[in-house]
Amino acid sequence: MGTDLIRKSVRARYRIEERHHACAILASDFPGELNDIVECLDEFCLRRSDVLAKGGNKSPIAIAIDAFLESRGWAEKGFDTKIVVDSIELPTPTHKIDNFKNRVGVEVEWNNKDPFFDRDLNNFRLLHQLNVMSVGVIVTRLWELQAEFKALGKGASYGMSTTHWDKLIPKVNGGGAGGCPLLLIGMGMSCYDPTL
Repeated sequence: MGTDLIRKSVRARYRIEERHHACAILASDFPGELNDIVECLDEFCLRRSDVLAKGGNKSPIAIAIDAFLESRGWAEKGFDTKIVVDSIELPTPTHKIDNFKNRVGVEVEWNNKDPFFDRDLNNFRLLHQLNVMSVGVIVTRLWELQAEFKALGKGASYGMSTTHWDKLIPKVNGGGAGGCPLLLIGMGMSCYDPTL
């Protein structure tokens, strides 16, 4: 199975799924990028204090993952895409990808509204069709964390209509990313440290 190519310590702490042989593509064609992702996940800890932090533009969880990847040469990336018909340029803008390096894109969807998954998957589909992206990666949370969020008084902030695994998988299975290979990473209680 392709996910066996992911380090065992990461598989023990996260829910990992792939589509269209993403793990094999990463391991054979982008081993450095796969190593960055795996080391980021291995080092990451979901801290109680980060769950309790007030909301803002970006959560401390996404900031921590983005900062680790940035230290390895990943960067936010926008693409100038257009269609030309009879010398007339028709812009076809895509959304920026939070973390991009060498044809691999990583989006962290910790606690956005669930249409963000549609945006990410459609973006991955289009960029894969345009032959500028080989693998898309989405990191999100597992619904199993909800009981802990409720106990911390944050249950309403992490509602059913926000980004989490149970919202992502139906969109993926419905073909939201087209043929783009996907690595899907779910963060749950095994990543959580209530003492920090």
